[in-house]
Amino acid sequence: MKPDVSILILNYNTCRLTLDCLRSVYDSATAYRYEVIVVDNHSSDGSVEAIRREFPQAVLIANEENVGFARGNNQAMKMAAGRYVLLLNSDTVVMPETLDTMIRFMDERPDIGASGCKIILPDGSLDKACKRGFPTPSASFYYAFGISKLFPDNPRYNGYQLGYLDPDQDYAVDALVGAFMMVRRETIAEVGGLDEEFFMYGEDLDWCYRIKEAGWGIWYYPRTSIIHLKGGSARRRPPKIIYEFHRAMILFHRKHYQAKYNVMVNGAVYAGVGVKLAAALLRNALAPKRPDATPVPSLAAAEQTGARSETKSEVRL
Repeated sequence: MKPDVSILILNYNTCRLTLDCLRSVYDSATAYRYEVIVVDNHSSDGSVEAIRREFPQAVLIANEENVGFARGNNQAMKMAAGRYVLLLNSDTVVMPETLDTMIRFMDERPDIGASGCKIILPDGSLDKACKRGFPTPSASFYYAFGISKLFPDNPRYNGYQLGYLDPDQDYAVDALVGAFMMVRRETIAEVGGLDEEFFMYGEDLDWCYRIKEAGWGIWYYPRTSIIHLKGGSARRRPPKIIYEFHRAMILFHRKHYQAKYNVMVNGAVYAGVGVKLAAALLRNALAPKRPDATPVPSLAAAEQTGARSETKSEVRL
């Protein structure tokens, strides 16, 4: 029988995190059928061998290069047989009831194309990226310049992170985060998979934008949760991560907003991203180097899947 959900997990040099994630999936208390498809983006830390050894029941795709988050997930989607597809970051831990709760919810709401649960950080706080508005120029401006923090209960100034909404209530949102996103197969058939022009950032926002444009609902459903083991560090990052993060801003705006705004607004957006990129590269160059003997899991996850590290929570546009 076909599975109810196909769980897609990308791995790139995050062996320990991925194994922990897989354990939490296979420990799930659910009556639903599921399959797990792991895509390894050419890891060099023994991940492929460890995954095959400890979880032979998982389907494993071993790429010979790092193809990024969007392309890797699209590879897995082509093999997926489930009624739903679940994007799941390798640096997450699902609760025993998570799959059961989310599949049941999606079955009850055929109008919803994609849903996400509550995502909790290791310190117990909310991962704010799990429920978002689209990064319009105005929403991004209010967020980037701290205006949203000055008026936390005002929807006008909090259009991106939706901080004025109760995180313990469920409601429709513009966008979810690719760390946990359950998508209906019929929705994927209509809108297509992830846009592979996005390498490791922005692909989840773009997917949600296209899903919503097609008339499907997108829902935040906090009746269950997962833990997202992303971390933060002020230490130096590979410049490619910083570049790809800012490149995603340009791609998203060009694809979805450029035709809707005049040349002044578009110019301001692109100039702002350029300035932000230059400042980020300078801060990164001045930051202390990471000790070679102290790997940072959140960075490895970010390089691999677009895992939502602290950089991921920054404003997109």
